Amino acid sequence: MSHTLTNIIHAPEGAQIRPALLIAHGLFGSARNFNTMGRRLASDRKVILVDMRNHGDSPWDDEVTYPAMADDLAKTIETHADGRAIVMGHSMGGKAAMALALTQPDLLAGLVIADIAPVPYDHTHLGILHAMAAADLSGVTRRSEGDALMATALPDPALRGFILQNLVVENGTARWRLNVPALTAGMDDLIDWPSQLSGTSYSGPTLSIYGGASPYVDQAAQAALSQFFPTAEFHEVPDAGHWLHAEKPTEFQAALTGWLNKVS
Repeated sequence: MSHTLTNIIHAPEGAQIRPALLIAHGLFGSARNFNTMGRRLASDRKVILVDMRNHGDSPWDDEVTYPAMADDLAKTIETHADGRAIVMGHSMGGKAAMALALTQPDLLAGLVIADIAPVPYDHTHLGILHAMAAADLSGVTRRSEGDALMATALPDPALRGFILQNLVVENGTARWRLNVPALTAGMDDLIDWPSQLSGTSYSGPTLSIYGGASPYVDQAAQAALSQFFPTAEFHEVPDAGHWLHAEKPTEFQAALTGWLNKVS
């Protein structure tokens, strides 16, 4: 079943003269990850940022598959973009965007894939989810206490800060925004690529932006991208890792804007 996703919409002050841009975040993220970029890109097009299912304020669902997430994105395009949009996705959101392009291509005016490919990965994130599930939030009344609570399990302060964006404290009670049990149970699907999409392709305008220091888009991954997306252009962001839009926002946005202006 498709869901109505919670969203942030930035509309241009003047006329919308270009196709809308829908942005789908990665695992553990939310629409807010792209809020600053979304405002900047909304000069002449509507920009729609979504919370993916089981993330942010969007509905929870035990089905954690890319075809299901693609259907969520399709519903968003039909509701907020007059049935057609350029879709950009990072990581998990990128796989959902690719699944949408391969199954419902008429909804897309273009596709941007940020540091991910249509291949299985072994980058499991179960350790993070197990740490979140094991955390006793009963005594947490502010985020700083959550930070101290998670410091041993997640010693990297940058990663811990990113995960703690999902900690909500309301009326003295703390909870995770993420559907931790469903994401844990669905991790095999999240790191895999749907076998039912084998043999399909999308011939619309496609851009793969990837980090030069990221392991996610190597030569084999680029070959797979070219097989599914024969018109794909590739742009490397030097010295950027997997979260390239956060690490190198100026370079990432410059590459994205240049391509958007060329194709739409």
